This record gives sequence, structure tokens and C-alpha cells, in this order.
Amino acid sequence: MQKIKLHPSGREIDCQAGDTVLGALERAGYALPNNCRAGACGECKVKVLAGQFDQGMVLDMALSQDERRQGYGLMCMAKPLSPELIIEWGTEDAKPKLFPPREDQRFVLVDRIARTPGILELHLRPVGQVMRYWPGQYVTLGDERAGAPARCYSIANAPRPDGEIVLQITRVEDGRTSRWVHDSLTLGDVVKLSGPYGTFIGDLSVDSPVLCLASGSGLAPILALTEAALRRGYRKPVTLMFSARTAADLYESGMMKYWETKHRNFSYKPSLTREHCDGMLHGRLPTVIDQVFKDLSQHSIFIAGNPDFVSACVTAVKTLGAREEMIHTEGYFGQAQPETAPASHLMAS
Repeated sequence: MQKIKLHPSGREIDCQAGDTVLGALERAGYALPNNCRAGACGECKVKVLAGQFDQGMVLDMALSQDERRQGYGLMCMAKPLSPELIIEWGTEDAKPKLFPPREDQRFVLVDRIARTPGILELHLRPVGQVMRYWPGQYVTLGDERAGAPARCYSIANAPRPDGEIVLQITRVEDGRTSRWVHDSLTLGDVVKLSGPYGTFIGDLSVDSPVLCLASGSGLAPILALTEAALRRGYRKPVTLMFSARTAADLYESGMMKYWETKHRNFSYKPSLTREHCDGMLHGRLPTVIDQVFKDLSQHSIFIAGNPDFVSACVTAVKTLGAREEMIHTEGYFGQAQPETAPASHLMAS
């Protein structure tokens, strides 16, 4: 068994043989930022101060050759080789925050709802212990026996006493797992979830107005974060802007209306890119935000969607004065072959 030492806090954790640094940290309850868990995004990049490790297969865009020479590594793929591995990680960040993930937790499918022609919503109840998670985190779902490799999907609801977990899964025609979900899963089926994972867990109870921006199934973690904030009585203005191609691609509209009616500080502003509709914005969110806001310097911003959408939104909100430290992002990655890197979670196949 190897030891992972956090510098400068001096805290130490155990790492089982064959485990990644990220996996060991999460089991010990530490919230090292991460996203794709496959060496593709670079979110878990830290500097290794001492010790040897096997980096595994990662993409150069996530960890450059120059960064490797400087001692940086991606902890989602790194496996310690020496008895002790010392990583540079701030004392504040090293405070225990996350619930340790558990593998192969059994859930029963109690409801399935077609939210749009391409998005299916699953309602899953735990057979055993309730999964503890933070709003904004995700789980993995799949069944290798059915030819559906485990893929990552954001949880679309805040934690509930009965432990029900809601997933919103986009059908991807060349995606084995999403087709298995859409075509084969039926009510009463028992599936296995592993998790929770991820650190898109910014607290919406901060003392500032909040703007949430989402496209596609990126709406899922935004829903969980918003539900949790409104449930605990957050009073500052909360605006959720959602981008869809047509009105048929909008979903959760009933919940949005309920939140607007119940919580006077909440507002929902959908925008359509391929058709015009009375009472709705028209155009991609990065191009229409300035029709709603002129100054975002005091806002906390939460953005979820594909990388291009996230990047464009970040640029747009910064143009309106949003501060770097108040921008929280969650992007998903397209599927790649296993020998490079599998996909991330918001729209996996």
C-alpha cells in the first residue's frame, strides 16, 4: 500500500494497489477537482513534488509534454509506484468535502419519461443504502453484459430522503449505452450505479445573485443545484437561461413555471436557436445574455453544456464583467476510443 501526502498541509492518505490518486483521494473524502476521469480534460492536474507514478494514457491537450517535464500529472489516471507520493495541493482545498463514492450500487427503475424526442428521464430508487451526494455531481451507469459500457451522467435532482436519483440521458445514435437505456431498459429493471463523482458543487447559497446557463443535457446538474438552493430558502435573484433548438427541445417547463410561481426570486429564460416563439429569446445564449443582463460583476455564474458552449458563455459573461473566481463550469466531452479517452458525463453515450 502506498501513501499519498498532501503538501503543504502534510495530510496523508492510503492508496490501494492499482488505485488512482484521484480514486484514493475521493475514498478518503477529499474534493480534488475533476471532470472527465479519463485523462482528457486536465481538471485534476497537480504538481507531483516527490515520488514516482504511472501516468497512464492521457491526451496531450490535457497534459502537455512541457507540463510533464515540470512534474505535473493528471490524478484521474496517475497510479503511485513509489511507497510515497507527495502532491502539491493547498491546505484549504484538502479539507474533507466529498462523500466517498461506492461502486455497483443497486437501483430499481421506477419511472421513465420522454422529456424530448431525444432525452429520456430515468427515476431510480436505491435497493440498499441511500447514495449521499452533492447537487451537481454525477454517477456512472451501464451494463457490460448488454454491450453497454459504463458512462457518466449528471444527477438531475437534489438529494431526497428516499434516495431517488433522476438521470436525463440524451440518445446518441452511435452510443451503445444511450441506445441501451432508450431501447432496452424497462420499468422494474435493476441497474447498478457507481458514484458520486465530480466537483461541480458550487454552493448557490452564496450572498450574490446567481445566473445559470445550460444547453442540452447540461441542464441536469443545473436543475440539481437550483432545486437545492431554492429548497433551502435562497433569497437572492436566481436566473436560469436554457438554450434549445426548437420549442419541442425544451423540457422541465412545468417545473420552471412552478419555481417561478413559488419563488419570486427565480426566473426562467429559454432561448431558441432554430425557430422564433413569442415570449422567448432567439439565438445562442452567448449572443443573447446581454439582452437580459448589462452587468454581471456581482453574479455567481454556473455554466454546463458541451465545451464550445461553455467556452463561448465564459467569454460572454466576462465581457459583461463576471469575475473569474465566481464562474463555475461543467463541460462534457465527445466519445473517443478506449485507447485514448472515454467520454465525460453530461452527454455520454
